[in-house]
Amino acid sequence: MAADGGEGVSGYRTQSADTSREIEELQFEHWRGLASWQKFQLVFDVTAAAETVCLSGIRSRYPSASERELQLRLFALKYGRQLSIDVWGWDPLEHGW
Repeated sequence: MAADGGEGVSGYRTQSADTSREIEELQFEHWRGLASWQKFQLVFDVTAAAETVCLSGIRSRYPSASERELQLRLFALKYGRQLSIDVWGWDPLEHGW
């Protein structure tokens, strides 16, 4: 396996081009050893971090937006326009993404 994540003799391709197969195997081994609640916590933490980054971007584009508007914009980004309209009656095409 190439260190750049390219395909090696086995045809295996790493999940990230900058991660070697050996390191990726260590990651997978670590994750397999985690309890279910620990895996859930990892997913929860990554999701929370992604939402924080998204909200930061929304705040920079709409600095005077209320907390409710920020949450509506985040919802639209996460779940799409149609669900945003169906659930909240808020169309991001009218108000801006």
